[in-house]
Amino acid sequence: MGGGVLAAAGLAAGMPACAQIPAATLTEANGYLQSGEADKAIVLLSTLPTTGAGADQAQNLLCRVRFQLQQNSQAVAECQQAVNLNNKDSDYYMWLGRVLGQEASKASFLSAYGDAKKSLSAMQTATQLNPANGPALSDLGDYYAQAPGIAGGGTDKAQSVALELDKVDPARAAQLRGDIAMQQKNYTVAEQYYKQAATISPAPADYWSVLANYYRGRQDWTDLDAAIANCVTAAAKDQTSAIGLYDGAGVLIAAKRNPQLAEQMLQNYLASPLMSEQGPAFVAHIRLSRLKQQLGDATGAQQDLAAAASLAKEFSPSQDPAP
Repeated sequence: MGGGVLAAAGLAAGMPACAQIPAATLTEANGYLQSGEADKAIVLLSTLPTTGAGADQAQNLLCRVRFQLQQNSQAVAECQQAVNLNNKDSDYYMWLGRVLGQEASKASFLSAYGDAKKSLSAMQTATQLNPANGPALSDLGDYYAQAPGIAGGGTDKAQSVALELDKVDPARAAQLRGDIAMQQKNYTVAEQYYKQAATISPAPADYWSVLANYYRGRQDWTDLDAAIANCVTAAAKDQTSAIGLYDGAGVLIAAKRNPQLAEQMLQNYLASPLMSEQGPAFVAHIRLSRLKQQLGDATGAQQDLAAAASLAKEFSPSQDPAP
């Protein structure tokens, strides 16, 4: 257990509930979140005060750990608490929208409708609070593109968001237009926009994985292989793009194609100093375990399962949202 965990425990036990949470403690917790060390993050964050300076950040971080673990109800409660503590933070509303969306995807029809409307409201608030929040705009645009009209969706609304994204992040805008074209089954246009996103982004690795996934759906294996190769090359040039390796490996796994390359991409991702909460390390180990089992490495498969359990004991391999 790290020094930050012990310090936080002492803080919770010996100081009033409104005590300020040290910035270093929040930084440590975020480090655990990004590196997929869910158990350490929960131990640290669960000991912290729930009111006072920094409590909103702690609740948001805890929500995001629960989101990784697919503990949807807890994630919603914690993201809602972050918003309650600070209703001026765009990112807090963005994350509330995301966890409500995940909750909706698992709920019954009637509950899903209510959660979807709440998710939309949170996403709209996120973009109103910060019109330059690119990830929040992308979330809102995707919702509009995919949701039925009765739930507030509409491609005209999505196109309006794409115009706003043009001012903030042209690559995200291009991907959103590709997503809109996919919803309209205009595949040629979708391909053009996905290519544009990968071409204009300063960090294109993950955009190449998006294009590869498009080719997977079209069963265009030659172009899929080329897009994955570009993803690997881009990630090698930019350590901040390691998530592209995780997502690109997911495309290969879903396509049941080149398991050796998928294995190498996940290993490189786990070796990166800049992993992302978008690609939890414990999920990467679970997927590596399956690949190694498939490739005849039973010992390695068991080692990766053990590594996943050491990071997130509350996450079962059966929960993996396999690509």
